[in-house]
Amino acid sequence: MEFLIVCPLAFLAGFVDAIAGGGGLISLPAYLIAGLPPHFAIGTNKLSSTMGTALTTFNFARSGFINWRLAGMCSIVALFASSLGARLTLLLDEKIFSCVLLVILPLTAFYVFRAKDLSPTGAPRGRVEMYLIAILASIVIGIYDGFYGPGTGTFLLLILTGVARMKLTEANGLTKAINLSTNVAALAVLMFYGKVLLALGLIAGLFNMLGNYLGTRSFISGGSKIVRPLIILVLAIFMIKIIIAL
Repeated sequence: MEFLIVCPLAFLAGFVDAIAGGGGLISLPAYLIAGLPPHFAIGTNKLSSTMGTALTTFNFARSGFINWRLAGMCSIVALFASSLGARLTLLLDEKIFSCVLLVILPLTAFYVFRAKDLSPTGAPRGRVEMYLIAILASIVIGIYDGFYGPGTGTFLLLILTGVARMKLTEANGLTKAINLSTNVAALAVLMFYGKVLLALGLIAGLFNMLGNYLGTRSFISGGSKIVRPLIILVLAIFMIKIIIAL
């Protein structure tokens, strides 16, 4: 039953993420709807999302969109920050964590839906200033991704384009590299503490990669208008389930 619930939604999450972003707002609730305890849901979701992010990062790297010098510095600090966030997650009791998710998920969805203008504003910043902003963003968002996750890519893009004023292609490439690092670090911590269901996570990851692959090759007019109701539906099911459990 877990596979029947999670795998189609993992596919949908990858497809949605490729078209409009916000796939994590589907994939994490999918594990919770399937009945996984919150810590196992976070850990197993990290495995499947790491697989999808690795594929996307490879495509961006092959296209030459990643500044490796900056990506290397940001990825190192993001690794430590995300591992810290994952440890903070493990400190919370599962009942408390369920209540936290009940608040954070809708707020994240609301922010991601509203923050869609990723065009750089203002004059480009100097190299040193841009690097400092990117590294600080890696620390803050790294902790967030280790602790929770959904919306990480959107938040990074907003900071890198709006605050660091990077070009969208460069910001996108850096975002993928940072996100891959945060996913790997959080996954390592959660796997060490036995909070990952390997079989479910690996198969769901394949579905996520397939959805991402098809999504990147699909053109849907008004795609965000189509996927947002789907995300809202999944979130509504998740919230009802959590409220009943409480």
